[in-house]
Amino acid sequence: MNRSHLLLDPHRRGVPGLARMRRYRDDDAVDMAIVGCGAGGGVLAQRLARAGWRVVVLERGPFWDPDRDWVSDEAGSSHLYWNDTRIIAGEDPVEMGKNNSGLGVGGSMVHFAGYTPRFHPSDFATRSVDGVGADWPIDYADLRAHYTVLERELPVAGQRWPWGDPHGYPHAPHPVCGAAERAWEGARACGVTMRVGPVSITNGPFGNRPHCIYRGFCLQGCKVNAKASPLVTHVPDAIEQGAEVRADSMVVGLETDGGGAVSGVRYLRDGTERLQRAHAVAVCGYSIESPRLLLHSGIGNDHDQVGRYIMVQGAPQIAGRFPELLRMYKAPPPEISSEQFYETDPDRGFARGFSIQTVSPLPIGWAEHVLADGHRGPALREYMRDYNHWSVLGALCELLPRAENRVTLAGETDRFGMPLARFSYTRGENDRANIAYAKRVINQIWQAAGAQDILTIDRYAHLVGGCRMGTDPETSVVDADHRVWGVPNVFVCDGSVMPTQGSANPALTIMALAARLAERLAARRISDARRRAA
Repeated sequence: MNRSHLLLDPHRRGVPGLARMRRYRDDDAVDMAIVGCGAGGGVLAQRLARAGWRVVVLERGPFWDPDRDWVSDEAGSSHLYWNDTRIIAGEDPVEMGKNNSGLGVGGSMVHFAGYTPRFHPSDFATRSVDGVGADWPIDYADLRAHYTVLERELPVAGQRWPWGDPHGYPHAPHPVCGAAERAWEGARACGVTMRVGPVSITNGPFGNRPHCIYRGFCLQGCKVNAKASPLVTHVPDAIEQGAEVRADSMVVGLETDGGGAVSGVRYLRDGTERLQRAHAVAVCGYSIESPRLLLHSGIGNDHDQVGRYIMVQGAPQIAGRFPELLRMYKAPPPEISSEQFYETDPDRGFARGFSIQTVSPLPIGWAEHVLADGHRGPALREYMRDYNHWSVLGALCELLPRAENRVTLAGETDRFGMPLARFSYTRGENDRANIAYAKRVINQIWQAAGAQDILTIDRYAHLVGGCRMGTDPETSVVDADHRVWGVPNVFVCDGSVMPTQGSANPALTIMALAARLAERLAARRISDARRRAA
């Protein structure tokens, strides 16, 4: 059960109940201290609080209030991103910032586009099915029921989904604007099947959350709470059930008890280092910060696995220009999408695949697109004036895990006294072939749609990996229950545990993993209590 949509105030957008939120003392050993309040930490906190656990969530960023903190402006929204310095390296370095990290309660889902597909059954067994990547220690069936429940809680809107494990969605699809209609015309002409959605954006009232107003600023924080993020979908209920979400608290280390377990978390708040005692800790800081915290704390790295196998998706975007006004911003960014190319096709010459969806960059994002295609000065100004004639399609290409793509600790420290994260990334030949093929398909779609001009930008999206789950400590960091090998009371529950990336936005799968972990922890506690009583 989750009553967050009913607990929200129908007239104010901030999280209700903060004044009466339970506060724990630092020396009060809670059942679970959770580091980070994003897709993993937010869901885990809500589920465990519902099960009667005493939970404290320590979040580096603030409690956002959409009425106060979010603006209809791209430049004015940069405070939503984790912009701390990270060192990037490798042959194909990945830009950090707004595309792959978040700051504050709600995490990166506060500024994600709302695209919420499931992973496919094959994603959990790529080594067995396709001879690449790695098999997960769990399979799709372990998450299926959690996917269904979360799709109702967010809720997700879209047409019935024919790919992977075919399924429907609780809300009907959103209407399609002119920019997406043009993309759909080209796709049909090329034999590419498209569907509307899936997006975790309300299509009709949902409790005290309103219908989407198609404001166009999904990536800058939804001012009306129509788009899902843990800030509105899970945190209100977590607080109502007795969890404390302690914002503005930067965790800088895990405290050990000398016997192989962790006794609490060290964190900085208001310039003072403090120690929150806890019987168990869940690290939910995502694919850069979770490995950094474990490495800095000296936990879980007996086999040099922490920080390895970090992945991104190849996410090229290709724009087509048309004579009529399209106004691509007047809709959820991912309006229509296709997973027709998701699975391996030997005829393509590479393993695994990609998805395609519309994306709708706002003017600053559009300027970056134009600049990436090589246009400057007067040409840039003309492309900017022409903004409303363009439509953009993007791909999410599954790039394969490589041990050398990893986070390590640099010699420099940040203002919290922690070593900076150094992230090295290099693509393999399979990755390059996948991205090139996806770009050819999208170019064909725009040509078939009659585009007068086409622009391309190469980019990445969606970090995962770094603390991957597996079946043995020599090739992974956590087991199938997210427990760090060799440490009985430390768990990792975020995108860093994913052994493979898929061609889907990972947000829903991260939430499903957190829901599964909470269910298993609660069931184990009940079992232990019964055993003691007997």
